[in-house]
Amino acid sequence: MRTVALACLLLLLLPACGRERPSAQPAGTTEEDPLGGFEEEALTGRIQVDGSSTVAPLITLAAERFRKEQPKVRISVGVSGTGGGFERFCRDETDLSNASRKIEDEERQLCERNRVPFFGLQVANDGISVVVNKANTWAECLTVDQLKAIWEPKSKIDSWKDLDESFPDEELSLFGAGTDSGTFDYFTEAIVGEEGASRSDYTPSEDDNVTVRGVSGNKGALGYFGLSYYLENEERLRAVAIDGGDGCVEPSVETVQDGSYRPLSRPLLIYVNEDSLADKEAIDPFLTFLLDNETRLARGAKFVPMTQRQLDDAHTALESGGVGVEEGAGNE
Repeated sequence: MRTVALACLLLLLLPACGRERPSAQPAGTTEEDPLGGFEEEALTGRIQVDGSSTVAPLITLAAERFRKEQPKVRISVGVSGTGGGFERFCRDETDLSNASRKIEDEERQLCERNRVPFFGLQVANDGISVVVNKANTWAECLTVDQLKAIWEPKSKIDSWKDLDESFPDEELSLFGAGTDSGTFDYFTEAIVGEEGASRSDYTPSEDDNVTVRGVSGNKGALGYFGLSYYLENEERLRAVAIDGGDGCVEPSVETVQDGSYRPLSRPLLIYVNEDSLADKEAIDPFLTFLLDNETRLARGAKFVPMTQRQLDDAHTALESGGVGVEEGAGNE
């Protein structure tokens, strides 16, 4: 019995003898990782973004989702327009600049004078669909010249017959983007040839539902808005094919991604201040998060996602600091 008692006592003592005290927590860490390591400290800082009102919803959505993972990072997104955004960016007032077009020579020179090194990344695709009423059986395809005749300032096209003798004498009712919208700027630049140049006797709205209701309720109506919104309302409207000089092309995810739907498809961009990228630790993780989740974010913001090749190119550009892409002020 004494032998058995001694054996039991040894069994009770062995686990205690083998248990080690926890090692000291490394400096600079606060929380133990379940896998045995230690988590890095949360990111902090502020990222200043401005520029295109078209791109802003995408970056705002990305910022909201990113802050769920990094709540100590503050990201402010302004909407000064592409041109206004580049002015601030090239004066070194912002870290990132949203753009619905490539930077122009004059803007590039301003960045160079102020020693602001930069590069551009594509973040999504955008396409504008021209839509008509389901009962419209005549306007299957319109040329850019016909659209310009409809939308240019002081246009005299008041009926479909005015546009083409073979079309019926149906009154033309127009709906489109509000004048503060990036879609308005893009459409007028692409179709009329001058940003902001448009006839004023149409129903403008920042709410695409107004265009949906207006066009679907009027046989002679015509309007325009982003492709993604048309795809959500295909049962109520019909999209018109556009002839940009190479034949009629219908709007679709594929024709927007490959650029064949001209001139109403384009890449959406964000320009990166290289000095900010080097100085602010949160910028690279934010842009990586944006690209890693681009498909979901683009759809959430009503844009056309990038192809895998476009995504790969954007990741490569970010990792290489813009080498081989849109560069300036120190990268050339």
